[in-house]
Amino acid sequence: MSEIRERLIRLHHVDTISRRLIENMLKLDATLESFFQMSPNELSRTLNLPHSRAVDMYQCLHDEAKWEVFENNLKHVHVVTIFDEQYPASLRNISDRPFVLYGLGDIALLHKKPSISVVGTRNPSPMGPKKLHFVVSPLVHLGWTIVSGLAYGIDRYAHELALKYNGTTIAVLGSGFQHIYPKGHISLCNEIARRGLVISEYPPHVKPRKHHFPERNRIISGLSDATLVIEAKEKSGTYITVDHALEQGKDVYAVPGSILCPQTKGCHKMIQEGAKLVTSATDILEDFYVWNKERW
Repeated sequence: MSEIRERLIRLHHVDTISRRLIENMLKLDATLESFFQMSPNELSRTLNLPHSRAVDMYQCLHDEAKWEVFENNLKHVHVVTIFDEQYPASLRNISDRPFVLYGLGDIALLHKKPSISVVGTRNPSPMGPKKLHFVVSPLVHLGWTIVSGLAYGIDRYAHELALKYNGTTIAVLGSGFQHIYPKGHISLCNEIARRGLVISEYPPHVKPRKHHFPERNRIISGLSDATLVIEAKEKSGTYITVDHALEQGKDVYAVPGSILCPQTKGCHKMIQEGAKLVTSATDILEDFYVWNKERW
């Protein structure tokens, strides 16, 4: 198993190898061994790749100097693969599951229940942090893990609230650990790594890219028992997390607000579409007790 695990991690460090390609490779060879023995031409034919991409893949897989650098980057990082018992069951069966997770901090939090993703706009209204505190702080005191994305706005407030009350929080990044984004949250990220958990599906050397952030949202919802939207504009990226949560069979909650506030229009639309209206933590806890009887 350790050899298969190392092969997967090496493949995962090659920029030209996508999750879809890894999925296909595992179907063709569950041990992944054969791909390290193929020539560029064989890789191209077997995986139906352009020859230039196959050459790049071959060179990366056999560049021992580069792999030595990557291994050094991982010395103080938890690495959890799809082959490991530590891999969270909540992610194992989601659509487009991550094959490798990199973690800083308390890796056991991947399995801590209950958990809730707290998401919303990067530009909340003055009432946004107050609403978050009112609804989420009781959950923190009751031991719920707060999952969010380390972005500006609601994400940051959610992480900070959990830390303020000595709760547990998980930050899911859209980059590797050597390129924390946004840079203004590096100190917060370090504090979460010290007292909670920071995870990423991207190896430490990977810089943030625009498509990484909507991609990581499936992990935010996947790690959580439910998703809570504090504030969101009518056309908001928060919908991506909500859509993933619904696809994963998770409950979605939304906090209402003034009809005159643009930051609440998205929440009102979600409520109209079936999200549960939340005015206090009790609205979530009532459902949790039902889950506790039916699921746990």
